[in-house]
Amino acid sequence: MRFHTRKWVKPEDLNPNGTLFGGQLLAWIDEELALYTIIQLENSKVVTKHMSEINFRSSARQGDIIEIGIDVVKFGTTSLSLKCEARNMMTRETIISIESTTMVNLGEDGKPKAHGKKEIEFVRNRLL
Repeated sequence: MRFHTRKWVKPEDLNPNGTLFGGQLLAWIDEELALYTIIQLENSKVVTKHMSEINFRSSARQGDIIEIGIDVVKFGTTSLSLKCEARNMMTRETIISIESTTMVNLGEDGKPKAHGKKEIEFVRNRLL
């Protein structure tokens, strides 16, 4: 799994228990999945269609650093399926893993549109 992003847990990210609010972590993950999909499909019009079961396995506290990793599961005709993991870099524990999230490529009309991609492309290879 490639880990693309790190987030620093700040006071505004905490729940009343003093640990990372799950909704904040899910927002970070959803944003990272969208950014990854936008880059892969070369289209800024993508939406999250489905996210599989979410199981919080550990947590984080203020000052901890969270790392978010993504792997492509498969390329569909109009979609990209991804798996994701967020881990606490301070404790080395996995906080959450999501086996499948489906991101859908949209056309100008806001409807699913075929993207024509079949494999992961790295930006450095596009520049050659």
